[in-house]
This record gives sequence, C-alpha cells and structure tokens, in this order.
Amino acid sequence: MPTSDIRNFIAFAQGLADASGAIIREAASRNNAFVSKGDDSPVTEIDRGVETELRRHIGAAFPDHGIQGEEFGAQATDAEYVWVLDPIDGTKAFVAGIPVFGTLIALTRRGIPILGVIDQPMTRERWIGAEGYPTTLNDTRVATSDRKLLPESVLSTSNIELYDPQSLPVFQALRSSVHWCVYGGSCYSYGRLASGGIDIAIDRFTTPHDVLAHVPVIANAGGVISDWDGAPLTLHSSGHCLAAANSDLHRAALAQIAAPRAGMMSAA
Repeated sequence: MPTSDIRNFIAFAQGLADASGAIIREAASRNNAFVSKGDDSPVTEIDRGVETELRRHIGAAFPDHGIQGEEFGAQATDAEYVWVLDPIDGTKAFVAGIPVFGTLIALTRRGIPILGVIDQPMTRERWIGAEGYPTTLNDTRVATSDRKLLPESVLSTSNIELYDPQSLPVFQALRSSVHWCVYGGSCYSYGRLASGGIDIAIDRFTTPHDVLAHVPVIANAGGVISDWDGAPLTLHSSGHCLAAANSDLHRAALAQIAAPRAGMMSAA
C-alpha cells in the first residue's frame, strides 16, 4: 500500500475519533438509560448515535468502503477496505460512569487489520497503530514491556462473565500462571498493554469489532496478538483473543492454555 494512503487513513481515523469523543464526553455528564440487546448486553442511544455519525463520515469520504459495526451490522464487507467500529467498548462502564470505556476503530484490507485506534475520550488518551508505523499514544511512540516469564507477568481480562463453563478453564489456567490479574479494563487494558503497563490480555469476545482495532496497536508496539489457537485475527475471526507483550510471552501463554483448550474442543 502506498505510504500516502495509510497516512490519509490515519488522519481520517483521527477525525472519526475526534467526532466520537465529542459525543461521548457530552453524554457522560448525564445519566444514560440503556436497553438490553438479545445477548443481554446493554446499549444506549449514545452507542447508536456515535456509530451513526461515524458511518456518515465514512460513507461521505469512502463510499466504496465497507463497514462493520456493533450496533448496525455489516455493509459491503466484501469490499477491499472495511471499517470495523465499536462506538463504545465497555458500555456497562460507560453507563456506570467508570472511565475505562472507549471507541474502537479499525480498518481492514482484504480482511486483515492495517489500522487501529483505541480512543479513551474521558482521559483523552488515544493509541494509534498502523501498517508501517510505530504505535503512538497521543503522538508519542510507545512500546510493550520486556517481561518474558509468566510468573512475573500482569494479566488482564475485560469481563469474567464473558466466559462460559467450557471456556472459563482457559482463563483460569492462564491466571494461575501469572503474578496477578486486573479485571474490567475493556479496551483501555489493550492500550495499557501497548504502553507496557500490562503484559498479557485474554478475552472471550464474540465478534471482530471487539478486537480488530487492538491488532495494529499491539503489533506495532512490539507485541503479539492472536486467537486462542495462535492464528491471526481477521475480519472473519470469532473475537477470542490472546495478546502479549512479546513473542516469548505469547508462546508461553499459548502453551499454558493448550490443555484446557483441548478440553473445550472435546466438550464441543
């Protein structure tokens, strides 16, 4: 891809994050009512309003691009370029007023994520990773930690309730091997992993919009991110993810979850 193209996409994604952040910051001062979706997860009018605004910008600037969003589904996802949107990752935290939520914006090319933005609108922290560019936090380059041993590592998972009885042993096996664990960080934890504050993150997500923005952010900060089998995350992935600060730590984490993964597959 020409360098000018990715630069243009980065600038455009910055504008999308500016737009989403303005909406979310204004709304955060209010008590935001929510309704439950079919999977019992909450959604607010702010989630829908942010995604509507981002889709409007994308449609005007890139009418030939596809879009896949959490609230309004898929549009032209067979296009060469597809934007993947999670308007408020961590809606429960948003409703509760706990500022670990954020907006996730990814751009895929032929299904492969080439650009990712993790935007934390309340603290105004923005991680950007893109093909051929080092990951930055507010325009300053960041890097993952250099820890390589599981017993010395800090683990993160977004929501323990996302694990069902079959997949919970996967998390527990990894949790038992690390130093300690933080919970409930949503997308903020993946930004902190890119900045070196967290060493490993594991989550049982169900859709690509939960995870694809993390891929370029973490990979271009020196980390490794994959599904639970070690395969690359793409537009067609389930969303299950395992991220680590470096390849040594990632290999060790994959080995740690191998036995419970086998048990999970047998149960299925």
